[in-house]
Formats: sequence, C-alpha cells, structure tokens
Amino acid sequence: MTTTLIRNAAAILSGQPGAASRIAGPDIRLRGQRIEAIGQLSPKPGETVIDATDCVIYPSWVNTHHHLFQSLLKGDAHGIDLPLTAWLAATPYRFRAAFDERLFRIAARIGLLELALSGCGTVADHNYLYYPGMPFDSSAILFEEAERMGLRFVLCRGGATRTRQLEAELPQAMRPESLDAYLADVERLTARYHDPASDAMRRVVMAPTTPPYSLAPSELVECARTARRLGIRLHSHLSETVGYQDSVHSMHGMSPVRFVAEHEWLGSDVWFAHLVKLDAEEIALLGSTRTGIAHCPQSNGRLGSGTAPVLALQAAGVAISIGVDGAASNEAADMISEVHAAWLMQRAAQGDRAQPLFRGGAGEGERVAVSADDVVAWGTSGGATVLGLGDVGTLAAGMAADLAIYALDDPRYFGLHDVALGPVVSGGRPTLKALFVAGQRVVADDVVMGVDVAELRAQARGAVRQLMAG
Repeated sequence: MTTTLIRNAAAILSGQPGAASRIAGPDIRLRGQRIEAIGQLSPKPGETVIDATDCVIYPSWVNTHHHLFQSLLKGDAHGIDLPLTAWLAATPYRFRAAFDERLFRIAARIGLLELALSGCGTVADHNYLYYPGMPFDSSAILFEEAERMGLRFVLCRGGATRTRQLEAELPQAMRPESLDAYLADVERLTARYHDPASDAMRRVVMAPTTPPYSLAPSELVECARTARRLGIRLHSHLSETVGYQDSVHSMHGMSPVRFVAEHEWLGSDVWFAHLVKLDAEEIALLGSTRTGIAHCPQSNGRLGSGTAPVLALQAAGVAISIGVDGAASNEAADMISEVHAAWLMQRAAQGDRAQPLFRGGAGEGERVAVSADDVVAWGTSGGATVLGLGDVGTLAAGMAADLAIYALDDPRYFGLHDVALGPVVSGGRPTLKALFVAGQRVVADDVVMGVDVAELRAQARGAVRQLMAG
C-alpha cells in the first residue's frame, strides 16, 4: 500500500476544540485512505514526500449546507439587496425553470471547484431542484460531479409536496411532487448511493426544503419515520428569519422549533440550516435533543436575516457546523471566507450584547468567547459530527486521510505571529498546496485534478448570458 509523508509543517490543527486543537507534528504520514502517524517522522524508501515547510495543515473542511445549482446565480441585480422572501422570488425561483441538464451540471462543477480550492473535502448539498416529469436526474449529476472531483458527497434530497401558490398557475419546474413520489425517490437514492460507513464517500439524507411550508404536518412525521427506517439523517431549513416565527405561530400557535419537535424532527440525526431567530425555550429544546446546526453566517448577513446565537446553542448542547449556503445568497461560497465570517460575526454579536457597567451590565469582559480555533473545529470535526461521519474531520492516527495544506505566501499572511490561524483570521484564500480526500490528492498547487478551469470559465459565462436572456 502506498504511503505519503508530509514533512516539516509550520503548524497543524487537529480540528478539535480547546487545548486539543494544536498538534506538534511536524510530519504526517498517510497510508492508503488513513492517517498512519503524526510526529517527527523519517522518509521510508519509495514513499512520496511533500515538503510542507512554512505551510499550515488543517483537516479538510466539512460543508454541511449548500445549494450547488445556485453557482450560476451570483450577483443577480434583481435580488442582491433583498431580504429572504423577496430574494427567493427574485432570484432562485425566477431562474429555476431555466435549468436544464447542461446548466445544472455546469453549476454543480463550479460550486464543487470553488469548495475544493478552499480546502473542502466533504460537501452536503441541499438540492431541491426536483419536479414531476423532470427530464434529467439532478441527484445523479451531483454524485457524478463530486466523484469526478474526488470529494465526499452528501445528497440532502430536498423537495416539497405543497406550494404557497396555486399549482395551476405554476410552470412545470415549480410544481410540487406527491409524497409517494418523493419518498419513493429517497428510497431509490438510498439503495443506490447511501453508504452508512463512518468514512463514507456517499450519503443520502431526507431533506424536504422547509418543514413549515413544504409538507403537511402528517407528512413531516412520515418523512421522519421513513428516514429512520432507512437509516439516513434528516435536514432542512428552519428559523432563518422572523417570517418563520410569524408564519408558524399563525398556522400552528407555537414556535418553529416546537412545531418540528411535535412532528419528530429533532434529534442527534437531525440538523437545520440557519436557526437565526430563536427564543430561549427553542434553544433549550434543540440542545436537549442534540439537534445540529449548519451555521451560514455570510448568507444570513447578505440577506439581512441576522446572526445565529451559536454560542448559546453550543452551550445548550447543539452540535455546531458550518455551511456556505447557495452562491445566489453568498457570492463567495467557499469555506475559507465562511469560517472567516463566522469568526468575525460571532465576536461582533457578542460585542453587540455587551452593556456598560453604569447601566448594570458586565462591560466588555476580559475575553471574547469565540476563538479562531473554535471556528476551525466547527468547520471540520463539528461538520463530521453533524453528518455522522465519525472518521472524518479530525487529524489523528487512524482517522481518514482528509487534510488541506495551505501555503501562506500571499502578503496578507506576512507578519503573522501564530501562523496556524492565518487561513481563518486573515481571510482571503491562501494557496492550496494540496488537498487530500480519503488519501487521494485531489488538489495540487491550486490545481484541481481533471478540471479545465479555462473551459469551465467560458461555460459559466455562456450559461449566465443564456439565463439573463431568458
């Protein structure tokens, strides 16, 4: 079995929080799909050696919420300054019917390339581009494109049986599915693609688009029970804006989290994107059930939704992960910019809550609670926990050989005292010397194997012209 020795790293982060976040190294040996050893290691005859001098090594990022088809919808002038509900109509819903198999594949490839170049090795995509009579299999395309790029892929199979408009007035691509058709396709996808292993390259998740709007309450229960019978996880959007609170209180007389709790949609096998607008009872309920969050700070900021109470959720017992959300509401849908934003926005939110001493507050406090090491843990081992990939997201002997090697050779990283934190605290995008996923090198010196970037750029420009022309 082939081995690779990565030598002389300037810093190694484990992906674990707190004191366990730093590893002395400076070397890592990969054997097959696993990490064999970390420490002071000597080359063995015939093994591949990568010089990581002045580089920092992280576990490859685990992105727990995306909408890859939106990679062709960045910077849409009609939606760029709108809040969530108006933006949905202006951008993703407006263009949804225009996606054919070719445009969908181009969009998926762009999004996966962008993620890979940020050092992301595992992608969970919440794909909701499905409708009756659809002429192409969007699920198969996503699995094919992820495999082509060498990334771990989790399909969160979205969809809806309800719409807030009259079906007769909708184009075919906006019409809902029947519950039977939706569940049948989830079963088909699970049988074909789902691997329950803790280091799986492919997973399937039950993920109706939004619980309060996409399904009838009884259907939510049926989906949850079907998922658990199949041994797959559950995912959706929840409480992204105050609109969720108003709608669910109007329809059901309770909070959104209480609503999903009463329909079997909480637990350690469930995670929700966003969770921005929560009250204390909801936070406690999420924590007591060990439900997870895909924290999407840039999208929440871009749409003016707010900042999720991540520290309160973490203290309550919620599993914290990072998701980039779709590029149509996050024009830089990569994990480096996302963790940088998470670090800044959580610290800013804590400062917003501070009150001066003369008003009975506690002042600024001696230390802001969110550290860059914490954010790295959210984006790596935290994501692996949420997805149930227990052998991914942490650098340690015996774990999956998923890691990113960053060369901090851009001037923005010059002068760093703690180089380990450069990719998070300095922002930008460091040169990706290497990305390994399951022991395979999928990025070398900022080049993704097998992807013609110039050709993809030309395809993207043509696709955007086609979409804008209507």
